Parts: sequence; structure tokens; C-alpha cells
Amino acid sequence: MRTEVVIPILIPMLAGSLSLISWRSRLIQRWIAVLATGALLGAGLILLMQVQQDGIQVTYVGRWAAPFGITLVADLFSAIMVLVAGVIGFAVAVYALATMSRSHEAFGYFPLLHLMLAGVVGSFLTGDIFNLYVWFEIMLVASFGLLILGGERAQMEGALKYVTLNLISSALFLTAVGLLYGYAGTLNMADLSQKLGQAEQTGLVTVIAMLFLVAFGIKAAAFPLFFWLPASYHTPPVAISAVFAGLLTKVGVYALYRVFTLIFTQDVAFTHHGILLWMGMVTMVTGVLGAAAQYEVRRILSFHIVSQIGYMLVGLALFTPLAIAGGVFYIFHHIIVKTNLFLVSGIIYRYHGSYELGKLGGLYRSAPWLAVLFMIPAMSLAGIPPLSGFFAKYTVIQAGLLAESWLMVAVALLVGLLTLFSMIKIWAEAFWKEIPEQAKPMRGAQDPHLYLLYLPVLGLALITLSIGFGAEGFVRLATDTADQLMTPSGYIDAVLGGRR
Repeated sequence: MRTEVVIPILIPMLAGSLSLISWRSRLIQRWIAVLATGALLGAGLILLMQVQQDGIQVTYVGRWAAPFGITLVADLFSAIMVLVAGVIGFAVAVYALATMSRSHEAFGYFPLLHLMLAGVVGSFLTGDIFNLYVWFEIMLVASFGLLILGGERAQMEGALKYVTLNLISSALFLTAVGLLYGYAGTLNMADLSQKLGQAEQTGLVTVIAMLFLVAFGIKAAAFPLFFWLPASYHTPPVAISAVFAGLLTKVGVYALYRVFTLIFTQDVAFTHHGILLWMGMVTMVTGVLGAAAQYEVRRILSFHIVSQIGYMLVGLALFTPLAIAGGVFYIFHHIIVKTNLFLVSGIIYRYHGSYELGKLGGLYRSAPWLAVLFMIPAMSLAGIPPLSGFFAKYTVIQAGLLAESWLMVAVALLVGLLTLFSMIKIWAEAFWKEIPEQAKPMRGAQDPHLYLLYLPVLGLALITLSIGFGAEGFVRLATDTADQLMTPSGYIDAVLGGRR
């Protein structure tokens, strides 16, 4: 058994159990959260280094060899995602020390956070499509619990939309799994890739692929079923909405990349160049237009999650090595940047007690370091060089040019400009303009725990800068990942033991 593949799942599961045992001790739960998420970060780094050094790592649970037993697989893509999940988990755990109220912690914030991280990491590492469904449901249950912590009216309204659409997604997912098993007689993804590659009834396989596309598209907040996200992500405390913004939709994107590079490649002209490409472009446009119409910081950021998902989808849709590399680069860049922007919004709230742009102002003078820390992820999100977002957008657009997808290129450039408009709007209203009369008094500077808010924001900003200034190495990593995804024979050989 390759323990480095199992440990990233065991850490949050063990941490969640220990947090439940320590239910009455707030201090112990906090220490467990910081230590466990730090351990997850370390385990993710070790796993990525192991995969880079020795190739794809496989573990057969209970020693039942594939395709009969449960298989855990770590290739470059899943290892990158586990590492980034560890980064976000650690940053949010530190941030929560200063922002999470006693009542939220008393009702299970930390156990639910660990359970959700276990679902996220399990989704990244599973090599079995039914177990992908199981990990999705673990993640859904935990995230729903986090979303309703506090029980405020806005939270309950947002949670109702969130859980309804995600339950529909789960039902479609399970239906698609059943049809796929009935057709192929297996649920191991490597075995499915091998058997569907020889399929004669490609029309039926395409129908099943469309069910998976809808199911994962809902979870990824792709057009047209994305409205649950901006209706819910702005309602819980920032330490919850930040981890949602960074990780949850990317699990859906990860699943799309996994199944539409490994399993469903029989009719690329229809599934990828047709449906996925149009879905990605419309997702970009609707998300960015929704953001442009908002005047509440977290609503703006929530709609931009949707618009940026579109870039990831078109990277998959173009289905070339460069496009897949651009999509992978975009995923891990966006997880870091979007989480950081939500954390910055929490500090803004700490100063003025509001997320409404009309009630904010003057932060450039009163909190200059916050202004700098906002500009780094904001300009990266908009794609300004030399930050990470520029290289992510550049790679996807370059792939579009080489594929002669002129409409996609035009849409991507336009959406980039409108994203810059939204970030400038937040800057002008919250940081640059004078403090309005209706603004609450400045109170952030007197907060004794303010350093706990700035530390994770600073850490994520430094990661964004390192991705931008060290883009060559990260692009090379994304390119190697794309090569693995576009050449699934290596994955199949690793899982099935060379049986072709």
C-alpha cells in the first residue's frame, strides 16, 4: 500500500473525529484544526514530489486489485489538487481563529470543515467513479452543515437553493453511474477508459456522457444552472465562504477534466468542441455580467467564480495539450486567488462592518497594507502581468488561437476586461473614495487579532506572486499534467498493472 496516497484522506478524517471527541474544548479544536490542515498541506507536498519522482501512485484498498476493489490514484493532476486543498485548508483554519464566533464553533464548525476537506481530497484521489459519488456526498453534507451555521434568514434561503440544485446533481450523477455500470460492467475509471474506447454504441455512451456533464456542470456552477452559487456563497461567515469559493466548484471542474479526458472521448466534436465549448463561453459572459451589476463585495466575487469557471471549461473543450495545460494552470491559480479575495473581503468587513460598496471608503489611507494585499489577487484575477492570472489567461487564449476558435478568444478577452472593471470598482469604492457619511466608524486597527487575518492573506498573496514570477516552472508542471491527461495509457497501466 502506498501510504502517501492514503494519508491525505486520513488526516482530515482523523482530525474531524478528534474534534468531535474534543467537542467541549474550543482550544483543543482550534489546535487540531491548525495542526491537521498544516499536516494535510505537508502530505500534499510530499505526494506531489513522490508523483513527480516515481510516476503515478496507486493504492488498492483492502488489497483488492483493480478493477474489482476500491482504488486510490494520484497522478500529477490529483496531487496538485490535494496540495492546493491543503494550502486553502491551512489558510482558512488560521483565519477562522480570529473570525469564527463561539456559537459557530460550538455547533461544529471545525469537525464539519475537516469532513468537507476529507470529501474534497477523497474526490481528487479516487479511481472509482462510484466512490467519486460517495466523496461528493460527504462533501455536500459537510458543506450544507457549514452553510447553515448561524441559522440566519439569508443563510437558510441560500442553503435551500444550494442543497436543492446539488441534490438534483447528485441524482443525475447516480443515474449516470448506474447506466454506465449497466453498459460497461465496471466502475473503475481506468477500466472504463479501456472498455469504452472499444465501444460500438457510441451514441449511448454520448448520452451517458451528457448526464455526467450536467451533473458535474451543476457542481461546477456552469451555465445555465449556476444561480445557486451567487445566492448562497455570500451568506455564511467569511471563513466558510472563502473555502467554498476556493475548493467546492473546483471539485466539479476536476471531475469534468477527469472523465472527459479519461472516459468520454468517443465523440470529441460533439461533447468537447460543441457542448463544452459553448457552455464555457456562456458561463464566462453570464458570470462577468452578473458581477458588473453588483455593489456588494462578496456578491461580486461570487459571480466572478462563475465567470472564471468558464475559462477552465473552454480549456477542456478545446482538448489540445496546450489548452488542457492552460486549464490546469487556471484551476490552481484561481483557487489561490479567489480564496484570498474572500479573505480580504472579511478584513474589509472588520474595518467598516459592511460589504456594501456604498458604505465603504478610505481604506487606501487607513489600511495601506490591506490595499496592497487586495490589489495582488484582484489584478491577478483580471489577468494583469506579471501575476499568475495573466499566464493562465494567456495560455488558454493562445490555445484558442492555435485551434482557430476566434469567438472563444474574443469572449475571453472581453470577459478579462470586464473582470478588470469589477476589480477597479471595488478598489474605487472601498479603498480610494472618501469615507461616506453612512459608513460605520473605523474599528479594524484596534482589533488585537488582526494579525491572524493578515497572515493567511499575505501567505496566499506571496503564492500568487511566486506563481507569476516563477511562471516557467508552473507552466511546465501544468504541461506535464496535460500530457498525462491527454495520454491516458499511463494512468490505465498504473491502475490495471499493465493489463491492456
